[in-house]
Amino acid sequence: MLRTIMSESVSVAWERRGEKVSSIIAREIVRDIAQRKLSPGDMLESESVMLQRFQVARASLREALRVLEVHGLIRMKPGPGGGPVVSEVDSREFGRMATLFFQVQGIEFSELVEARLIIEPLVARLAAERHDPADGEELREIVERGFAAKTDEDWLTASNDFHAKVLSMSGNGLLSLFARALKDLFTERASGVYVARRRDPVRRVHADVADAIISGEPEVAEQLMREHMSEYAKTVAKREPQLMNEVVDWR
Repeated sequence: MLRTIMSESVSVAWERRGEKVSSIIAREIVRDIAQRKLSPGDMLESESVMLQRFQVARASLREALRVLEVHGLIRMKPGPGGGPVVSEVDSREFGRMATLFFQVQGIEFSELVEARLIIEPLVARLAAERHDPADGEELREIVERGFAAKTDEDWLTASNDFHAKVLSMSGNGLLSLFARALKDLFTERASGVYVARRRDPVRRVHADVADAIISGEPEVAEQLMREHMSEYAKTVAKREPQLMNEVVDWR
C-alpha cells in the first residue's frame, strides 16, 4: 500500500514537472530489473500486477513497456503465460540505439573509425594493466582459433571475438560497453573488408597483442593495437572509399 501511495505521489510530482508517466514507469521497471538482478529470459510482473502496483492507466504502462522494448531491454512474449521478458542487454543493442543520435547529428563512418583508432589502443593498454589470468587464457584460445580458421565465417568470428574480448578486459564497464558498441557498428558495415584482407598478418598481430596483454606490457599492447587499427582504417578507406563519407544511420 505504501508503495502504491508513493508511486501516485511521485507520478503527480513528475507530471507537474512535465515528465510523462510512462517515462517514470519505464525508469521504475529498469530500476527493479537492476535491483533484483534479473537475468535474460526472466519474466517481469504481469500487466495486471503492474497496473495495481503503479496505479496508472493501462495506456501509460503499455507505452512504458514499448519504450523499454524499443531500447532492447525487454521483449514481449506472446501467447498464454506471455508478457514482458528481460532481454539480453549487449553492446549491439546499445550501439543500435546510439545510431539514432549519430544519424541526427550527421556522424560519418570516418568519425566512427577515428573513434576506434583512439579508444581501442587505450583499452588494450588498460587490459594489459588490469587483466585477469582467466581472461588471458580465453584471449589465447581465441587467437588460436584465428590461426586454425579455414573458412571466411570461422575467420570473421575469431577476429571479431578477439577484439570483443580485448575490449571487455579494460576493467571499466562503461568504456568497454561503448568501445564494443563502436566495434559492432564497424563490423556490421564493413565486414566485407575483413574477408578481403590477408589473414596471416592479422593473425600475427592478434597474437602479439595478446602476448603483450597477458605478459602485462601496457605500452607494447597500446602501440601494437594502434598500428593494427591504423591498418584497418587504411584498408577500409582504400577498399570502401564511399563508405567513409556515409552517415552512420539507424538500422
